[in-house]
Amino acid sequence: MATQTHTRADGRGPAGTATGRGGAARASLRQDRWWVTPAVTVAVLTGFVGYGMWAAFRNAAYYADPYLSPFYSPCLTDSCPRDALGSGFFGDLPWISPAIPILIFPLGFRLTCYYYRKAYYRSFWWAPPACAVPDARRKYSGETRLPLIMQNVHRYFLYFGILFIGLLAYEAVGAFGFDGHFGVGVGTGMLVVNVVLLGLYTFSCHSFRHLCGGGLRTLSAHPIRRQMWQAVSALNRRHMVWAWASLLWIMITDLYIWLVAAGHLHDYHWVA
Repeated sequence: MATQTHTRADGRGPAGTATGRGGAARASLRQDRWWVTPAVTVAVLTGFVGYGMWAAFRNAAYYADPYLSPFYSPCLTDSCPRDALGSGFFGDLPWISPAIPILIFPLGFRLTCYYYRKAYYRSFWWAPPACAVPDARRKYSGETRLPLIMQNVHRYFLYFGILFIGLLAYEAVGAFGFDGHFGVGVGTGMLVVNVVLLGLYTFSCHSFRHLCGGGLRTLSAHPIRRQMWQAVSALNRRHMVWAWASLLWIMITDLYIWLVAAGHLHDYHWVA
């Protein structure tokens, strides 16, 4: 025989959940520490924003020959090292850090990333903060209105993301040159790993996956695109891992170069 559940006069549901409009649950019965993941996400992303602002605005100690900080690559003003890719392109801009004109592109790509949307929607906006935990907002329009509609530019920032992988790869290759001689240093390895992690993050992107295999009626009729789509899909399964690993590593790389350039740390390297 079917059973019926009733909402009490005080607005509590049958299992003790608070109910809102239309009887929708407004509180969670979860007893685990579901809040830990959102809290850690807030801490890490806030830390990255703080560090990134310091790195971009410090406008000093971002080059330790032959290492150029990825926050300043490509370096396009007259204050940049002469052998840096694009040095002097913007001319003399003493009033602004060389990192500012170019950071908007990789930052825009990362901020509009589909994975990061999930991360900061849950952590900062609590929309919702976790599975089986109610949304903090009673009304949510999704990404159909300002400002969230701007998230749809992610597919266009992808092209800039791919371009920056090439630029950073060029700088990583240059990190093997020590006064005209081939060499390998700690900083060389850090810049190479940085390119690899950023490449894995970029090419595991959902938009890149769609670029490879989307918009087709029959994927099997396009064998080359099908193989590309399968390869990107395999990377995409760990997109979250590449996102966090590349985020942390770019900070570590910049910090290392700053320590070397400022004279706080010695770079160990071997030269042929």
